[in-house]
Amino acid sequence: MAMGRPREFNAEQALDRALAVFWQKGYEGASLPDLTAAMGINRPSMYAAFGNKEELFRKALERYTQKSRDSMKEALSAPTARGAIEKLLFGIAESVGCPTSPKGCLLVQGALACGEEAEPIRRELAARRAASEAMLRERFERGIADGDVPAAARASDLASYFSTVIQGMAVQSNSGASRNDLHSIAEMALKALPSN
Repeated sequence: MAMGRPREFNAEQALDRALAVFWQKGYEGASLPDLTAAMGINRPSMYAAFGNKEELFRKALERYTQKSRDSMKEALSAPTARGAIEKLLFGIAESVGCPTSPKGCLLVQGALACGEEAEPIRRELAARRAASEAMLRERFERGIADGDVPAAARASDLASYFSTVIQGMAVQSNSGASRNDLHSIAEMALKALPSN
């Protein structure tokens, strides 16, 4: 049985570079030449290692989502709902406002200009944003049960509001908002959180 040639590139680094291109340009905006140039490989090597563009995007998206989910879980583990949301908002302000990282959020930007061909990608990104909102809802439900969020508050409404704020912060970052601007947005949003 003939063995294929060994890979002459680091697949993890190549995936990180593809992620950066998708993050910056969105799914449809990232061309195959953009991706292969950033990854430092040719098209056949990309197909062999990662599949087609959609498969590559899904692998990059999973990598991005895992890091985001871990950060979100850490923030939401704070002892109170207010502390959790504060930690989450200011963490996002730092992350998306970092001058050395791509601006915004892949889950938001990746779907901004999706045409009919990319409908499965748009649905995938929407599902992942919904999963993040569900994590927020669960944290607010726990806050209501623990008594640090008023019993009359609706966890689903709070989750929807803060999810919208988080996505808006990502869009603002992509439009040039500074860390200070994003901190101001976080401070304003926290005023909407009901307290006992």
